[in-house]
Amino acid sequence: MKKWWHGKVAYQIYPKSFYDTNGDGIGDLQGIIAKLDYLKELGINLIWISPIYKSPFVDQGYDISDYYGIAPEFGTMEDFDELLAEAKKRGIQIVMDLVVNHCSDQHEWFQKALADPEGEYADYFYFREGKDGNPPSNYRSYFGGSCWEPVPGTNKYYFHAFAKEQPDLNWENPKLKQEIYNMINWWLERGVAGFRIDAIINIKKDVSFPNLEPDGPDGLAGYHRAVEQTHGVGSLLEDLKNNTFAKHDAFTVGEVFNMHEEELPEFIGEDGHFSTIFDFSAHCLSEGEHGWYDAPGITFEEWRDAIVNSQLEVQEIGFKANIIENHDEPRGVSRFLPEYARNAAGTKMLGTVSVLLRGVPFLYQGQEIGMQNCEWGGSEEWDDISTKDQYQTARNAGVPEEEAFKACAEMSRDNARTPMQWSGGENAGFTKGTPWMKVNPNYSEINVESQQGDADSVLHYYQELIALRKSEEYKEVFTYGWFAPVYGDQEKIMAFYRYLDGEAKKPEKRVLVAANFGEGPMELPLEYKVKETLLSNLPQNHVGERLVLEGCGVMVLECME
Repeated sequence: MKKWWHGKVAYQIYPKSFYDTNGDGIGDLQGIIAKLDYLKELGINLIWISPIYKSPFVDQGYDISDYYGIAPEFGTMEDFDELLAEAKKRGIQIVMDLVVNHCSDQHEWFQKALADPEGEYADYFYFREGKDGNPPSNYRSYFGGSCWEPVPGTNKYYFHAFAKEQPDLNWENPKLKQEIYNMINWWLERGVAGFRIDAIINIKKDVSFPNLEPDGPDGLAGYHRAVEQTHGVGSLLEDLKNNTFAKHDAFTVGEVFNMHEEELPEFIGEDGHFSTIFDFSAHCLSEGEHGWYDAPGITFEEWRDAIVNSQLEVQEIGFKANIIENHDEPRGVSRFLPEYARNAAGTKMLGTVSVLLRGVPFLYQGQEIGMQNCEWGGSEEWDDISTKDQYQTARNAGVPEEEAFKACAEMSRDNARTPMQWSGGENAGFTKGTPWMKVNPNYSEINVESQQGDADSVLHYYQELIALRKSEEYKEVFTYGWFAPVYGDQEKIMAFYRYLDGEAKKPEKRVLVAANFGEGPMELPLEYKVKETLLSNLPQNHVGERLVLEGCGVMVLECME
């Protein structure tokens, strides 16, 4: 069944780092409004904005103290309403971040729970008695340390899967659930198009909180293991959908890790819990057993296999959301491309593969100009709570300081959070004040202003790429077309067909996307004659009897039968 969001291209904004209009060094809602024409020209239909709610910003807004209020750092509710209206004029819809696994410890609910640990608000959270002077169980939080924090003046503890300032909400409590549903419907009635849903798999708990076999020298066990062993989240998600999203035909994209494989149809099938979920298959390749310090490098073959397998697995079920980076990941160009490919050609190549996969393409701010990981001068430059924890974890494991720093510098979430590079001027044109975070030193080479004036730039290429995906002639094949990998036996080649229904051998339309991730040129035999070259990132690429791709070359070709 066709949905209104099919064929849309989405763009994620990390508001704190996007564009500052009042000179306080922090991006704001007026900054997003000021750049709507830029996003329209890029070809964006949906904007997902990372949290803008009131927050103490312990975890950059993912610790919400008031779900109905805009953080003054970003502006006012009037600014938000203006954003909705101005975006609508340009055919753009706004997707909010929904963070309902936990809230901030400054939230009114939690403050009331602390004031009366036996009262009704305590049951909005997980308050549990300690065991023999120890926490109720041995879980390690995602940000390090115990998942349990003492409740002052009692022998109880409260549970937090993330930071201690982010107490988990008790989804077994009907009253709490209703509060959440009311809030979601309030935003949908205000005019938001839907939500990106944060860490949602965590809402289902085994509320007996049994100990697990320790997996680290601290005697704790990673909480993700408890999540993997817990079943039944589907009934909570279905209840959530039916009481909120389904009533408004909202677009929803889930941040889902640790899902049981067989549950994919329940999550994003025809009548799934969500419209789509992010495809993290490539990002999971660099998960270390103990942390970032022992994270393996990603080979091209592993990356290609992960993408291909994910595409084949999902295409008979629904749509995934395709990303190369987001606010929680380092920059894709620095992560998935070898050093020789971290240039304009390689950036265009990686973007082409991602945007033309089957699914919903999500760009992250700065991706369209090829922003890269930052050069960090020292660990004191990091702001991210997770990076600081990973650095400490590495040092505690005996990793030398230099190695620990290097590993964290490559994987830090702060790589994606440096200010957007608008120009080669002061502070990359992000702010007239002092930026809240260091600007990547390469802003003089990589910025919007210089690329707008260069017809061969990454930015202009992304505009062409998105326009091709959404064009009248090709939007059907790129939205609903099947995915079929090809040239899998060729070294450093990532290639696939997108074709419309009809038999696989005789479809209505067939498009070949072929990319050479190698350093030197490659010749490939053509299975079908080429009708037209739709896109090419390098003048040296050419097609005749055979397809010739320069190193870091990509071509998009319509084939004849």
